[in-house]
Amino acid sequence: MTNPRDLLLDSSTPKFYIGGRERIELARDVISLQIEECSDGLKRLSLQLDAIGPQRGARDEQLLYLDGDLVDFGVELSVAMGPASSALTVFKGQISAIELDMEQGRTPQVRVFAEDKLMDLRMTRRFKTYENLSDADLLQQIASQHGLQAQAEAAGPSYSTIQQWNQSDLAFLRDRARRIAADVWVADNTLHMASRDKRAGNAITLIQGNDLEAVQLRADLAHQRSRVVVGGFSAQDKDSIEGSAEATLVAAEAAAGRHGPEVLASALGERSSYRVRDVPLNSEQANAWAKAELLRRARRFISLRGLTLGTAAMTVGSLVKLERVGAVFEGEGYYVTRVAHSFDTERGFRTQFDAERTWLGAAR
Repeated sequence: MTNPRDLLLDSSTPKFYIGGRERIELARDVISLQIEECSDGLKRLSLQLDAIGPQRGARDEQLLYLDGDLVDFGVELSVAMGPASSALTVFKGQISAIELDMEQGRTPQVRVFAEDKLMDLRMTRRFKTYENLSDADLLQQIASQHGLQAQAEAAGPSYSTIQQWNQSDLAFLRDRARRIAADVWVADNTLHMASRDKRAGNAITLIQGNDLEAVQLRADLAHQRSRVVVGGFSAQDKDSIEGSAEATLVAAEAAAGRHGPEVLASALGERSSYRVRDVPLNSEQANAWAKAELLRRARRFISLRGLTLGTAAMTVGSLVKLERVGAVFEGEGYYVTRVAHSFDTERGFRTQFDAERTWLGAAR
């Protein structure tokens, strides 16, 4: 009689592709798999394999995966997860590290590490000055330097000068995206920068006690602010400038409840935040940076950490609706900021994720 647990593992065992070709030996020997991504870009993979087994042309079992024939540096590795009939590709990147782990009393293990195309940006550092461009233009230039297409869907000011001081291209883009409340990621051969309303993530409904195995939800006023002010110095007028963002800005993202700055004002009173370390050179820049900082804080009002029974469709940018978690927390509007797909031979396929929302529902 077939063990139900074996059926579960069979339906959730990842599929591995090397150079576009499926390699069933990796699925045979997988012990554990972890694939993680977050909203500032760079998807990482860690794969643990049993490293003893049959090898073509050998009579005895051999130490596997260290001869460079299958697993090697720079090789393209793809992984699909989910039920066999509807598996989705959740990772595509290049192998960057190989590790052998041997200990008396157990079989040797090989660990394989890989990163997506943003690895190239992470490993490229520059001193460079860019002139008369927006962050969208900057994305286009950096993408072209790495042989990538670019797609920018994030409004922001233009700059007469932007300087990259001994930063990797990835760190530099992350810093620029933070200033305009945007995400950075790569998909296929396209480098993206987009604000949340433009990312168009897929919608996922999770029900506690069903596909949502565990969840922690927290509403926290500690870092909420009613107003953010950014001070700078006008390069043209030779005088101080000030940009600001008010709590009314958050209302557009809190259509179904009370947003963080609103709850803050009623519970503790209004609070302001002043930023002086970043120095904008005109009012357009100051206002854009103030808006981004206010949204960053407001979006963290509700934070979520959840575990599902394996949700291959979930990515950073997915929009989650929760059910059966209490009226104040359930409903739509959770934006996924971190996803970790995992597999092991004990629990099968699981997805851990972080998400956030600006608003709190009303208790019934």
